Amino acid sequence: MAKQGVKLDWPTRYQQLLAASKQPLIQEFYESAICDLKIPICDVPLVALDFETTGLNFQNDDIVSVGLIPFNTKRIFCKDSQHWIVQPRRKLAEESIVIHGITHSEVSDAPDFSTIMEPLLTALKGKVIVVHFAPIERHFLYQALQARLGEGLEFAVIDTLDLETRALRAKQGLLGRLFNSKLDSVRLADSRIRYSLPAYQNHNALNDATATAELLQAQIAYHYRQDTPLSEFLI
Repeated sequence: MAKQGVKLDWPTRYQQLLAASKQPLIQEFYESAICDLKIPICDVPLVALDFETTGLNFQNDDIVSVGLIPFNTKRIFCKDSQHWIVQPRRKLAEESIVIHGITHSEVSDAPDFSTIMEPLLTALKGKVIVVHFAPIERHFLYQALQARLGEGLEFAVIDTLDLETRALRAKQGLLGRLFNSKLDSVRLADSRIRYSLPAYQNHNALNDATATAELLQAQIAYHYRQDTPLSEFLI
């Protein structure tokens, strides 16, 4: 698994993963991966992805809902968004219900994650995945597929939390770094405020995916050129 904040040679890694993969669904994902890292960010097909889970421990907790929305640096394609509620293998904790609002009755009638694996990976194919705090989506998707297919999925991401941290450190300057000044919050809602983006209801997977897509558009508009190569964003 890729480590948070560490840049990999993703074209080479995808080739290695494809050669080792035994699952057609996962093979198709690797075959469709964007490997030209010089492509300008304005030409990259993007998809924002968000999970709600039973907790934050990916080894013990499970996915409750998935939201995704395709977009690029100029447009968000709302009509192609998708949202699924799935039945976790671990019972919902009361504290997680308070956070995401998904109830026991909703998940008891929901299908297992296995039923959405194909449409989910199809929606992600050929696009660069955008998230806010990469370890959640990376680890939970890997574990969910590993548990059902015997094989996990690794993927490059653009992490809006990582980009916001970089922007705040640049603003902080040398003296701020020297004296280890505390950075402002990089939570999704707090990051959006800095770009005058509207407030959404948090902890709904589709809302948060949309909020992440809008945040990346704003970050690029404020801090980057439209022809900045994809390599500058991926981790």
